[in-house]
Amino acid sequence: MPKVVALYRYPVKGFTAETCDTLHVLNTGRIVGDRVLGFRFADSTASDDAWSKKHEMLALVNTPGLARLRCQFNHYALRLRLYLDGDLLVEADLKNEADRQHMAAILEKYVLELDENPLNLYSERLPLKLVGDGITPRFHDNERGMVTLHSRASLAAVADAIGALDFSELRFRSNLVVDSLSAWEEQNWIGHKVQIGDICFEVVESKTRCLATHVNPQTAERDLPVLTTLKHHFEQKKPTFAIAMLTDGLGGQIHVGDTVRLV
Repeated sequence: MPKVVALYRYPVKGFTAETCDTLHVLNTGRIVGDRVLGFRFADSTASDDAWSKKHEMLALVNTPGLARLRCQFNHYALRLRLYLDGDLLVEADLKNEADRQHMAAILEKYVLELDENPLNLYSERLPLKLVGDGITPRFHDNERGMVTLHSRASLAAVADAIGALDFSELRFRSNLVVDSLSAWEEQNWIGHKVQIGDICFEVVESKTRCLATHVNPQTAERDLPVLTTLKHHFEQKKPTFAIAMLTDGLGGQIHVGDTVRLV
């Protein structure tokens, strides 16, 4: 029987994961504390906390050096800490606008010093702004949000194809990871319902991947041609990995160890 073997949430859009034992899924199909914050460019057309495309924000796709940072988010106290190579870089009380501006300024300075960054040649993107209330999950790749899932067998298939001995699943930024499936079996769930613990999900679509998958989560280097491998080795029209799901109207909790079955 397939089971959940790992759970992740991403408090800040495009930044590193938090490993969790339990995730709380809202009735809307989004995860508490997931993508509730983001650092947006000044020239974005989005207003304040409204959803915007990831290309209007700092993210691994445009700033691989973000992988050196670690997020620690307290969604009860609404406090965010960013660590650089294990040392505290900056901390902010999200209820305090001065703290938000200070964190954005410190991050801006860090990014501008990176060899690859989206700011040096685009002064109109400055200053960065920390957006999101820290409560509402909203800064997903699309406005619908959705919970994402992949299997360890599919990960192993990609690792084998690309010839990588150390191939982290964090490259794909999924919320749920399951085991005891055959490679790519989860892709057959699209259009069906799946029960995970006490929650019933509708499997909506495959996840199309971007250049964020090329970034090594440990070294912050673009080191592997993941997109090319997905398209050519697995004969995909678009580079896809993992699936995206919505609840059928009722949320709840998911725990490591929960069983997974087709309804």
